[in-house]
Amino acid sequence: MSPETSAPSRSLLQRMLDLLLTNEPRQRMSLVTTGLACLLMVFCILAMKLVAAAGLADEELVHWWALASGACVFASFALIRSGFTRHWHDPAFTHIQITYAITSNAAAYVIAGHARGIVPPILAVIMMFGVFGLGPAQIKAVLAYGLVAFCIAGAVVQWWGPPDATTPGALAAVYLLIVVMVLVTSTALTLRAHAVRERLQAKKRELSRAVEQIRDLATRDELTGLPNRRYMLEVMRIEGLRAGRSGQPLLMAQLDLDFFKAVNDTYGHGAGDQVLQCFARTVLACVRNTDILARWGGEEFVLLMADTSAEDGQRLLERVRATVADTPVQLAPGVIINLTISIGAAQLNRDETPLRLLQRTDEALYSAKRQGRNSVVWAE
Repeated sequence: MSPETSAPSRSLLQRMLDLLLTNEPRQRMSLVTTGLACLLMVFCILAMKLVAAAGLADEELVHWWALASGACVFASFALIRSGFTRHWHDPAFTHIQITYAITSNAAAYVIAGHARGIVPPILAVIMMFGVFGLGPAQIKAVLAYGLVAFCIAGAVVQWWGPPDATTPGALAAVYLLIVVMVLVTSTALTLRAHAVRERLQAKKRELSRAVEQIRDLATRDELTGLPNRRYMLEVMRIEGLRAGRSGQPLLMAQLDLDFFKAVNDTYGHGAGDQVLQCFARTVLACVRNTDILARWGGEEFVLLMADTSAEDGQRLLERVRATVADTPVQLAPGVIINLTISIGAAQLNRDETPLRLLQRTDEALYSAKRQGRNSVVWAE
């Protein structure tokens, strides 16, 4: 088959699967699991029909059993497909489906006559479905229910069933022993699988946290919690491309603490770290959520303002400068210092790179320093 003819076929198949199973991942998973249960029920009904056709079971009882069993499992599929259970903790209501399947299996044991030996293998497959959505407590509850259901089924067969369908005592004991073995071993394996899955999920969560921590270390300044130089360079690149496409203004400012070296020399580097942290909090409280403030290095910071006019940027930077000047930092009881900052700012020109824009803000910053500090200077 040529690629031209096979591609439409695959597309049609995909559309049919989406129609049957939807394309919502969680709902689709529940439908696949329930679809397997429907397939299992089809095989069970076929097996029971063959048993009845061979004269080993009552055809009328098998007929009504098949209708009831098939209707319930296919109704479950339709309920899940409708989306009614989408927001349930377990959209496939696995516990209910397995409980019903065990009930149906026990009923089949009663009506299967001398062919009831086909029931335990099917029970083993039913118990396997517990791996998909049951917790340990539910798994144990299913075990208890299965034991009770088959004890009742065995009693019905031995004491209330038709004489010609009664199983010899020794064979009945063997059947019951096999059922118990299937229930217990299936439960043990399901609990083991659940424990392994829980450990894997715990490892996955730990790995996710570790990856997140590594990402933070790579993109965050450890002292201030602000984005670092590496992160800011990538943001500058992206925002520069976006501004070039949209034509919206992009502003950048460099902020430098005045006389910061004197703070370190007088009070120590611990005090300097405290000043940087307080400064970062003060500036973040002044800027907008859309603005990006990063620590560039030492006492230098970079502020990126997208979709901001020069007039709005001037007002914002003046507010930042004034707020920092009006916010003294208390290093210790009785030790209070006043801070000021110098700011160099510029607007991205057409066909200008963000790195060139950064260079112009740096030049404007030095102009602010030469002009006496505690001021905002815009690049030409």
